[in-house]
Amino acid sequence: MKAPAPILPANVDTPVFAEPWQAEAFAMTVALHDKGLFSWGEWADALSAQVKKPEAAADGHDYYEHWLAALETLLASKGVAPTAEVDALAEAWERAAHATPHGKPILLENARELDRGS
Repeated sequence: MKAPAPILPANVDTPVFAEPWQAEAFAMTVALHDKGLFSWGEWADALSAQVKKPEAAADGHDYYEHWLAALETLLASKGVAPTAEVDALAEAWERAAHATPHGKPILLENARELDRGS
């Protein structure tokens, strides 16, 4: 049986996540843990290693960037998503974003079209 969704305190006036990608990274982490890919202890170690890096912002504004880096590192260590593949896909999405006209949906195919034209 699935646990009920947590109820937010009544005094929460701001979104829990500043950007949609942060919520997606959070949800992926929970889903991958639920599937047994890693334990919460492994996750805590991976996240802790990221937020303790010297370049981490003292005010924590980059917390979810560290969250994402921890997830990528953990997935690479498990052989699920090797770093080179993740980096290549991120670069393809970046190219797709630059190849997409303003106001249009960003599609990975746009990067492929750009690559074919080069």
